[in-house]
Amino acid sequence: MTAFALYRLPHQQEVTLVEQTTGNPSEITSLQDLNGRQGFVLAPFQTTADCPVLLIRPDRVQTFRNYALGIVPLFAEKSAAFMPVKCHFPVEEAPLSATERANYAADFACFHEQLRNGSFRKIVLSRCAEQPFADDADPLQLFARACEYYPRLFISLVYTPQSGYWLTATPEVLLEGEADRWHTMALAGTMKLEGDDLNGEGERVQWSDKNIQEQRYVASYIMDCLSHQATDIREEGPRTVRAANLVHLRSDFTFTLVDRDCVGNLISQLHPTPAVCGLPKAETYRFIQTHEHTPRSYYSGFMGPLNLQSATHLYVTLRCMQIAEGQYRLYAGGGLLKDSVEEQEWLETEAKLETMRQCIATKKM
Repeated sequence: MTAFALYRLPHQQEVTLVEQTTGNPSEITSLQDLNGRQGFVLAPFQTTADCPVLLIRPDRVQTFRNYALGIVPLFAEKSAAFMPVKCHFPVEEAPLSATERANYAADFACFHEQLRNGSFRKIVLSRCAEQPFADDADPLQLFARACEYYPRLFISLVYTPQSGYWLTATPEVLLEGEADRWHTMALAGTMKLEGDDLNGEGERVQWSDKNIQEQRYVASYIMDCLSHQATDIREEGPRTVRAANLVHLRSDFTFTLVDRDCVGNLISQLHPTPAVCGLPKAETYRFIQTHEHTPRSYYSGFMGPLNLQSATHLYVTLRCMQIAEGQYRLYAGGGLLKDSVEEQEWLETEAKLETMRQCIATKKM
């Protein structure tokens, strides 16, 4: 099976397919090695031998004008790249695992202690929810559903022999641009829309001090990173933005790269941002690797086209799942501060998991 990436940018209808027709994607050892490279990038939270940074070579690039109509030929062809993921045994719908809930509570207590004793200002705690499926899973249908349900988000379906299938619907830009003009964002703070608020864009949301502070940490960090790599930096926000049935606080940064051939240098400074890691960055990064119950794999890494058709669109891998034999592995996380409450943080992850659950709960098209 050949490696490929199928993606749709936010607020667009076009879908792009990037295929590597021979061999496996390149395994990149350092993010700086992305300087001057081209293709579709899939990067993990933590790079390891089992979870490398991957670059899909763009041997063939096709653009379909409309996700709802243009990918019909792919359904018809059913080439090897899009064959369903098999389930070889009967599975019953599993209730929430008591172990999963207990693990999150234990992790929260461990992480929150570091905030209460002043070791960290912020740290992100994630979890993985496994959901079995009884029928074969069709990744292409799941991609089409995500495009339909989430027009505001970056949607991608990626397969490589090293990573397997990953489906993502994410609102957060890590880095995008072309030529000299570039853009990134600070996205943090989360609230769930309910009732009449679902008819709007979150205009009536009242943000807590915790959410405002969390977003400010991320924005300050990004401004510091850009000050070493860019000029003409402009910050706008924060403002409330909607992503599926959630809203976030977002600040946008536009800037000019000092050296546009060294995009990898800026990526290595930005990733992982405090939105998925914490502050101070190095210390929280090491703590997460050591103490979270479940390795994050490609969740909270980043993915997207790099210098493809002269443009780059890299997104943080949020609201994602791995499609494996017999089960979906869904990921979500949230930023913890000193005044965070465990039950509230658990419910926030549940709300974020609904983005992918909605795609897999619907009957087949």
